[in-house]
Formats: sequence, C-alpha cells, structure tokens
Amino acid sequence: MIRRFSLYGFLKNQRYFEPFIILFFLQQGLSFTQIGILIGFRELFINLIEIPSGAVADLFGRRRSMVLSFIAYIISFTVFGFSSDYWHFFVAMFFFAVGEAFRTGTHKAMIFTWLRLQGRLDEKTRVYGYTRSWSKIGSVVSTILAVLFVLITNNYSYVFFFAIVPYIIGLFNFLSYPAELEGRPEKSVSFKKTAIHLWECMRSAVANVNLRRLIIESISFEGVYKAVDTYLQPILKNIALMLPIFILWGEAQRSSIIVGAVYIIIYFAAALASRNAHRLVRFAGNEEAGSRMLWILNAVIYIALIPLLYFELYYISIAFFVLLAILQNIWYPILLSRFDAFATEEKGATVLSIESQAKSLSTMIFAPLIGLLVDYVGSQNMGGEFWPVAAVAIIPALYILATQPKKMLSA
Repeated sequence: MIRRFSLYGFLKNQRYFEPFIILFFLQQGLSFTQIGILIGFRELFINLIEIPSGAVADLFGRRRSMVLSFIAYIISFTVFGFSSDYWHFFVAMFFFAVGEAFRTGTHKAMIFTWLRLQGRLDEKTRVYGYTRSWSKIGSVVSTILAVLFVLITNNYSYVFFFAIVPYIIGLFNFLSYPAELEGRPEKSVSFKKTAIHLWECMRSAVANVNLRRLIIESISFEGVYKAVDTYLQPILKNIALMLPIFILWGEAQRSSIIVGAVYIIIYFAAALASRNAHRLVRFAGNEEAGSRMLWILNAVIYIALIPLLYFELYYISIAFFVLLAILQNIWYPILLSRFDAFATEEKGATVLSIESQAKSLSTMIFAPLIGLLVDYVGSQNMGGEFWPVAAVAIIPALYILATQPKKMLSA
C-alpha cells in the first residue's frame, strides 16, 4: 500500500502548470490584485466545501471522494486550458477548489487508517513523510516536463491539457485501494446524519484545546506560506529577463528555464526534507519541540526577506524561498502527526478537513491582501515591489512564537 500511496502523490503532483500559474495569469494581462482575488476565491470555495467534504468521506466512503476529487480537477484543467476571459478563471478555480476539498484530509485519513490496521501508528511521521517525498519527486518530474512543454509551445496554456493524462491514471490507482480504507461508511446516510457528524467534529475541534492550537498553527504557517510562495515565480521571471541569455527566445521560454531550474531544486530539497522529518523529531526529542524549532527558523527567514526584497537582492532572496520550502516540508508531516494524536478514527477525515479549511481561510485572506500591497505599495517607488510579501508573513509567525506553549496539554 505504501507504493500505491506514493504513486497517488506522484501522479497528483503532475501539475505542469504549477511552476508557471502566476506567470500564466500575468500573460493573460492580470494584475497582482486580480490574481490575489482569484486565489482568494479558490480558497473561499475550498473553505465552504472542505468540512462537508470530510464528512462525506467519513460517511459515504473515502475512495469515492477521491474519485470525485480527480474528476473535478480534470474539469478545472480543461477550463483553464481553453479560457482567456477573467470570469472563466473563476469557473476553473471553483472546480479546482472542489478537487482540493475532497482530496486533502481524505487521503491523509486513509494513510492513517492503514497504519492503524497494520499496527504501525508509531511510524506515522516516517511513513507520511516518505509518501509525501514521492509527491515532491513527482513535482521534480512535473517541472522538467513542464519546462519542455513551454519550450516547445511558448505558451503556458497548453500545460493544463497535459496535466489531464496523469490524473486519469490516478483514477485507476484509487480503484486498486482495498475496501477497508473506505473508513466506516454508513449503509444509509441522510442529510441529518451528515449534519450531526459535521457538528460533532467541529465541536470537538473547537472544544479540544490541542486541536484548536494546531488549527491556529496551520493557519499561520501553512496558509501564509501558500500565499507567499506564489511570488517566487514573478521574482524568477524578473531575473530571467535581466540575464543576457536565450535572448532570441520568447518571454515564456526564457522564464521557463530559470523558473524550472529553481523549482527542480526546491522539489528535490522538499522531497529530502519530507522524508527526513522524523529525524528532526528524534533530534528535538518530540514533535512539539521540533515544531517550535521550525517556527523560530520560519520567523528568522521572513525577517531576513524584508530587507532583501526591499533592496531587490533577488538572487539571495531565492535562496531564502528555497529554505522556506524546506521548512514547510519538514513541518507539515509533523503537524499531521500531531493532529492524528487528538482525532478519532471515525472523525479522522473530517478533523483533517477542518485543518485544511482553516489553512484555506488564511490563504483566502492573505493572498488578496498581499496582492494589493504589492500593486499599490511595493510598486510605488518604495523599494523593491515584493517586500510587502515578507512584511505581512512575519506577523502571524511572531504571534505563534509569542503564544506557543512548550508542550501540548494531555488529551
């Protein structure tokens, strides 16, 4: 099963558009504010669908939810590939949000269910980190292929069509999952049962001080990182256009070389980081101590990025963006392991969906805010245009460090 879990992650990350999504929007003539609104719209609908999707997965079956997720992704990629009008992108983002909502907490819950059935729960950080590393290896392969696609077509739109093929293969992979990984779906499920299940999960997440704390951490680390990470693409594009190389190529082709090279480094580093997250836990002594170490490093990086981006020291800034990616891929397996310690088997997918929803809520707020600041503050001759990205991100990081307990309360 670990191989099939890893294959899922590998195929899921064959998103050939991912290293170029912001550049694709810029190619379509969108401003950073419009891009931020699009990202906020996507996260809003992930938010609206996320928790109900977890309840559906727990009650109707997790494999069925994953199939629905991948079908929604395929529709989204198709709309993106054919669209050019701004409002079309909202349609594509909606279906993308459906795919994300029905996937995120669901597959993680399936992994933890399998570990329980195998009596290997003590390996959850190591196993999840291993399967996540294959997602990042998939991203490396995806980036290499994406660069080739852009070089051949000189257009970012076609990469959406190419992404459909691995997602169809992913549908067949889910059909090979054993039935026991469905969880414990009800034979007959009514709207009332779903609502009651949802309410119980939300109440436990809010009432349990440990779960509540972990959700706040997810908002402040993962949600903010998702909003910040997208700005690496325009920074790399600026560097690519300044370099006196490949000058006979089109703008998209020149940018794809630099963007692709940096993202390959990021994904390789992320794969190694995720696979070795359990080593940090062992070094720190426990998951809470390891998490605190990562929060300190996270804050230091954002503080350093403010002057680097302000003075347009982009070459050094890229190294710090790579470090952020490494930290995020060590931190996330540890976070999920901490979540699983306070979630029951029956409510696992829903609780993890609550975590993912909270993260989406954070991105929904921060993405448009950062876009506005980049357009109307960073671009107004007040230093490099991207310094507000780090200035906003440091605020939640400092809050977490100021309020983080040294250990979680006992369950």
